[in-house]
This record gives sequence, C-alpha cells and structure tokens, in this order.
Amino acid sequence: MGKLVEALQDPSVRRAVIEDGARLVEAEVEKKGGISGLALKGAFKVAQRVRHDFVLDVLAKLLPGFAEKLEPFCEARAREAPDQPLERYLADRAGEVADALLSITDGRAARAEGPLRATYEKLRPAARRNVEEAVPGIGRILDRHLGV
Repeated sequence: MGKLVEALQDPSVRRAVIEDGARLVEAEVEKKGGISGLALKGAFKVAQRVRHDFVLDVLAKLLPGFAEKLEPFCEARAREAPDQPLERYLADRAGEVADALLSITDGRAARAEGPLRATYEKLRPAARRNVEEAVPGIGRILDRHLGV
C-alpha cells in the first residue's frame, strides 16, 4: 500500500478530502460555459435534486480507485521533484492524470444501467478536458490534506 492510499485510511483525512473534492467538483461545474457546459450543469442539478449528497457519495465510492491511480504520480513526484508541490507536478501531467482517473469512472459506467449510463455516455466526450482542468485543484487538495 502506498503513502496516498494509506493516508486515506484515516477517516478524518478521507472525509476532508471528499468534502474538498465535492467543493472542487461544484466549482468546476459552475464555471463551465457553452452548450456542453449547460448540459453538464443540467445533469448535475438533476443529480443533486434526486440526492442532495450525490457528489459526496460518488466521491466516497470512487476515492479508493482514484487513490490507486494517483499513487504512481505521487511516488514519481517524490523521486523526481520532491520539492515541487503535487499541484504543479500533476498539472504538468494533466492529460495523463485525467486518463488515469477516467479509467475508474469508465469502468463504473460500463457496469451501470439506465439513465446513469446514458448520461455518462452523453457527457463523456468532454470529460477528459473537464478533468484536466480540475487536476491542479486535485493536487491542491492532496497537498493540503495528505502531504504526499
């Protein structure tokens, strides 16, 4: 077990990461524009109406997989650039990080059925760009709570 995965075993750290992650998701959704932004905002609002803690719940379920995918980046940063904030290290590799994280959501979506799967498939084409834009925020959260 790596340092990131291990750190997230602490319930208070895990909760703080999930809560900050939810705020990051909400902020990222809010700043989206254009037609794809409207679609994303619409889907997000529907999900929140159905379940007010939707984002928190989804992040709690996805966090173990995300941590496993982020662990190699944390380890590489520790070897290659130990003095560099993880925020910067991940931002410089935003495409790779996005692909790693989306492999988790793609896997879950493949097992989903009905409206959830259909909505994911509709939003997936823009997902890589959206996740890339969020990567610095992910790094900030990890820097703040985990010091990995």
